[in-house]
Amino acid sequence: MALVLNEDQQLFKNTAADFVKRESPVSRLRRLRDSGDQDGFSRELWGRMAELGWQSIIIPEAYGGLGMGYLDLACVLEECGRNLVPEPLISTLLLGANAVLLGGSEEQKSEILPRVAEGSMLLALAYHERGARYDCCRCETRAERGENGYTLQGEKVLVFDGMAADKLLVSARESGAANDRNGISLFLLDPNAAGVELSAQSTVDTRKAAVLRLSGVEVPAAALLGSSGEAGTVLSEVIDRATAGLCAEMLGSMQGASAMTLDYLKTREQFGVKIGSFQALKHRAVQMFVELELSRSAVLGACDAIDQGSEKTAELISVAKARCSDAAVLIAHEGIQMHGGIGMTDEHDIGFYAKRARACELTFGDAAYHRDRYARLQGF
Repeated sequence: MALVLNEDQQLFKNTAADFVKRESPVSRLRRLRDSGDQDGFSRELWGRMAELGWQSIIIPEAYGGLGMGYLDLACVLEECGRNLVPEPLISTLLLGANAVLLGGSEEQKSEILPRVAEGSMLLALAYHERGARYDCCRCETRAERGENGYTLQGEKVLVFDGMAADKLLVSARESGAANDRNGISLFLLDPNAAGVELSAQSTVDTRKAAVLRLSGVEVPAAALLGSSGEAGTVLSEVIDRATAGLCAEMLGSMQGASAMTLDYLKTREQFGVKIGSFQALKHRAVQMFVELELSRSAVLGACDAIDQGSEKTAELISVAKARCSDAAVLIAHEGIQMHGGIGMTDEHDIGFYAKRARACELTFGDAAYHRDRYARLQGF
């Protein structure tokens, strides 16, 4: 595996970096938070991202996409993470579009994926339930089959960008116990359908989510995504791919926090000298760099494994998430420490990186979960 980007990927990364730096500084996230914006992102900017082809990267050419790989997408996600860009690439592309791509019929793919690629459709995957922790197959929401379709009953939480979605993809159990892998199906759902109730949530890093309550929601048979009762396998792969993408974003946020901290060390004076000249702070800065580069290798390895269809993909994704979870929190906390008193205030942007690190650490499994998963995949 090459641990460096090729020429095309580097060009893609540079283009994304220029766009993000110009259009979405961290101060924009503060404005969105303080304004109480319901979406938490800009639909206009989302459309411009589509013009650059970002939403098309991993969508096959047959469905209007570019048919590129996860290493290519990681270049964009890394730059988005550097400035904490809030647009819903994780929820719409990595969760929603992947669920359709991996589990949908040809008709469903042809209907939905081109609209995602052009930026005209937002998706949200509703799979997480209370008490499920990181088990995507723990599902108590029920789907009762009738003559003309299905009736859905239950509740989902932490539906990322659920309030803004044009379509919801909802997991529901047709058979089996609450934590059985088999018996789960995915359904396409109109968020405005009768019996659907969405309540807004905000995560600690200001991202938007929703609680979804289903009270006897009737959907036609055509709303079933793919095959009946086989969504457990699809969900597991979707979450894995989303985890790899999230790790790429975390890598960018680590770089953003590290760069902000190093800049402060080079400008802040104490006792008549720059504090970056203090040996103890140099050691801590070096540790941040080492953690960052180890994370980079792990992320590139995970994304390359997806692109190559490696048998070790799940293991490498767990390696990347465990590494990034630990490193992101360490770098963010070091940033606050080395900024001193101003780092503890809401007025300084370093706090946004700390909140994003904590939120991402717990999304799709924390470091302890993924170390345990890696061991299990290794046969221990």
